[in-house]
Amino acid sequence: MSSVLKNRNQRYIIERIIVKGTLVLDTPTCLGSGDADGDTDLVLLRDSREEKALLMGSSIAGALRNYLREYRNGYGATEESLLFGGLRSDEEGEQSPLIVNDALSRENIKVELRDGVKINSVTRTAEPGAKYDLELLEAGTKFDLYFELLIDAENNKEQLVRELAIALQGLEKGEISLGMKKHRGFGRCKVNNWEVQQFDLQKYDERIAWLTFEHWSTGLLANDQLYDSIENALGVSVDGGDKRDRLTIQATFILASPLLIRSGQASADKAPDVVHLKSRRDGELQPVLSGTSLAGVLRHRAERIVNTLQKNTSIIDEIFGVDFSQDKTKKAKASRLIVHESVIKETTDLVQNRIAIDRFTGGALHGALFNEQPIFGSDKTEIKLELELRQPKANEIGLLLLLIKDLWTGDLPVGGTSSIGRGRLQGKKAIITLASENKVWNITQASKNEPLTIDNAEDLEKFIDALNQEVAA
Repeated sequence: MSSVLKNRNQRYIIERIIVKGTLVLDTPTCLGSGDADGDTDLVLLRDSREEKALLMGSSIAGALRNYLREYRNGYGATEESLLFGGLRSDEEGEQSPLIVNDALSRENIKVELRDGVKINSVTRTAEPGAKYDLELLEAGTKFDLYFELLIDAENNKEQLVRELAIALQGLEKGEISLGMKKHRGFGRCKVNNWEVQQFDLQKYDERIAWLTFEHWSTGLLANDQLYDSIENALGVSVDGGDKRDRLTIQATFILASPLLIRSGQASADKAPDVVHLKSRRDGELQPVLSGTSLAGVLRHRAERIVNTLQKNTSIIDEIFGVDFSQDKTKKAKASRLIVHESVIKETTDLVQNRIAIDRFTGGALHGALFNEQPIFGSDKTEIKLELELRQPKANEIGLLLLLIKDLWTGDLPVGGTSSIGRGRLQGKKAIITLASENKVWNITQASKNEPLTIDNAEDLEKFIDALNQEVAA
């Protein structure tokens, strides 16, 4: 029978493995529909029958395929895997043995609106026509995932299952992001529980069990049939083999001054004219330092450092990417620097009244009274920043260290109205990890008046020297 099917270019399926999981969004996620006729510049993709968010199976499969390729071969490497079949450009490529279903949100869509704008690095004002707004899914939204792996008689089952475990482990560890602006903190997600059903189609009773299985059902079974590890669920081990070369920085800062990142959505009719950006976490609105805002601040300061050193500015595009829609003279390029969104806890909201002064008369400008609501910190207020630079070069690490130094000392403010003293941070501790050399550096400073402690400072200085040497060359 298998020879007949082979001649007809069909697969002889001997086993099917069904994997279910509950996906939870950790940060707001933009699953755009591409519809330009909505109230916002980018509208969420919705199910045609219910008011629920639609997560396409193609989006999930693309994210898993990319993660598997990077994990096994490194960033920018070519792909070689059985799990996802041949490439689109390969006319003779094999069909993927993994079926990935579309997923609907468990509840009706809960929308969070975000505004964005491009800032001119010279004038430090908004670029004309560069403002946009997005519809985002709130953090905490849940999706029921469904995968089905087809085991062919001629395929290597052990390799297929191991590749599936590696790909799904990316969801389990929260290392896969979905949707737009993934490199700026949106779309972070995680799967906590797994359910696995295996059917040996060479046995009559298991063939009947697969035919009667409720493939269309959503949700997971009882807790005693759930796994918190996909390795245990599939009975494989994926230890080692991670080829991703990256530098990660996890830093903790104290909010040394009020902070104001403007939110374009007023919460009430009597709300202040300007309020700080907040995002819903665990059912409550929490103030956040957005990845887009922090990335913009870092890029502008990096440009100043590079221009001061009279260095070729191409290093900026190499790290932060190129937006073709904003600069059509350059080729579009994704950012290699991942900047995550940070929740700020233990803060206080206070309203401050301000007024513009007429520079000619020296008096109050008529009609220019306004009020703002920044957030104020206390001794317990901490901001945890997380940065990741992929395929880092020595000079790029040096530039990133200078940026962290400026944030650490309060010389680089974040958010708006920095000219009146807002947005200053004070460094407390940082952990810098370089995967390629398996090195970790710790930086600590208990308070502003305490000495700074750095593990192996000489090693970090070599990265600064690499940046200076490139300038000299």
